[in-house]
Amino acid sequence: MSSEILKIENLKKSFKSPNGSVIEVLKGADLSLFKGESASLRGESGAGKTTFLNIAACLETPSSGGVYWDGLKVDGLSNSKQAKLRSGYMGFVFQSYCLIPELNALENVLFAARIADSFNKKTISRAKEILEKVGLSDRMGHMPHQMSGGERQRVAIARAILNRPKVIFADEPTGNLDENTGLEVMDMLLDLCEVEGAALLLITHNPDFARRTSRNLVLRSGKIFEE
Repeated sequence: MSSEILKIENLKKSFKSPNGSVIEVLKGADLSLFKGESASLRGESGAGKTTFLNIAACLETPSSGGVYWDGLKVDGLSNSKQAKLRSGYMGFVFQSYCLIPELNALENVLFAARIADSFNKKTISRAKEILEKVGLSDRMGHMPHQMSGGERQRVAIARAILNRPKVIFADEPTGNLDENTGLEVMDMLLDLCEVEGAALLLITHNPDFARRTSRNLVLRSGKIFEE
């Protein structure tokens, strides 16, 4: 592999329980992700997978450890600086789609460009092209409530890839879908990441989907192991 685009070093995260005791979720987790590769992260419910992903995206603060985007340590930066870097560095695909109900499919995809302050004619054309690639050329004007779960997740994938991010974080992207639709969405996610040259960090409970990524990781006892 060439360049290391994401590095997580000795990541630790603790929470206080309602009774005041300290719960250690992450106990020195490490990860290196390189340009264009795909990695899956599995683990039991409550193992800390989403917490790890949120910290990697600087949406949560670690108790200790380091988060590096393209070699830059970002976990200590201000929220505004993190947000500015995040919009061009990563894209997100969530289990619950996270589409804006008042916007149609095309507008939802273009929302990523508005956040990155890159909304223009070129991004409109790119958004339409991506929606065509994911099979939604005839659904661009449809609202989220007018689309199936699989269609909504395709919109979410198109939105995630719009700004040409270096890495896509996907948190259980097929969790709300039936098996066949989930397989279609997984195919689409892997294909688009490959075409766009984006690395993928996939959180999934599905071992079949995990095996389709180039690296298989498991979060166990607060640390990450490669299978």
